[in-house]
Amino acid sequence: MSRRLFSTWLGICLLIASVCGMAAEISNRERARVTELWEPVPPVVTTGESVAAPSDALVLFGGDNLDQWQAEQGGDATWKVEDGIVTVVPGTGDIKTRQSFTDVQLHIEWRTPAKISGEGQGRGNSGVSLMERYEIQILDSFDNPTYVNGQAGSVYKQHIPLVNASRAPGEWQSYDIIFVAPRFNDNGRIAEPARVTVLHNGVLIQNNVPVQGTAVFVGTPSYKAHGAAPIRLQDHRNPVSFRNIWVRQL
Repeated sequence: MSRRLFSTWLGICLLIASVCGMAAEISNRERARVTELWEPVPPVVTTGESVAAPSDALVLFGGDNLDQWQAEQGGDATWKVEDGIVTVVPGTGDIKTRQSFTDVQLHIEWRTPAKISGEGQGRGNSGVSLMERYEIQILDSFDNPTYVNGQAGSVYKQHIPLVNASRAPGEWQSYDIIFVAPRFNDNGRIAEPARVTVLHNGVLIQNNVPVQGTAVFVGTPSYKAHGAAPIRLQDHRNPVSFRNIWVRQL
């Protein structure tokens, strides 16, 4: 084969590979859209202020350090701690608690950047996952349309919040989460699904709803038997900040 013919052949192969790669990416996005709901849009409400940790709570972040946390793959958590606040360092990965939990009451305060950057799912995106699997979405949902089972306070891709209790970008917000872990039979099949209640800025937005399984971006959630597991905070490459995180084991 001549050098010119080989170069032409190689160029065609690279073009085909590029087109196939783009097609796969587009296909994945289209598959994800199948599980996006855009209505009914939750009504907007106004809200109240912060909650101190009760005496029987385990303080997961009190403002000084990340001793209670580790990197997703192990080792010390490397998010930025400054002025009593911990902020996602985009690209460093998720962090999770060193301790594992089952049924809990969790309080967490969070803030999306005051400077608006991006839109929809690209604006102030993070998440808090109970047992590393069952995600309550964190997002700047103040005048920011997106699929409603992916807005702030949703059980991601599963339950739309009852109302939109979001504050403006740069303002502190809170979740109070009551989580009941799933129960499995001896054969590993689900006996009772997880259930979750969520108050967003003191307003009930999820009322003891059944969790359908592990949060997934594409496809249908499902259960696989597991035991106690950490609480995880998501690095979605947005500099979301957190403070006053505590948990009570139920």
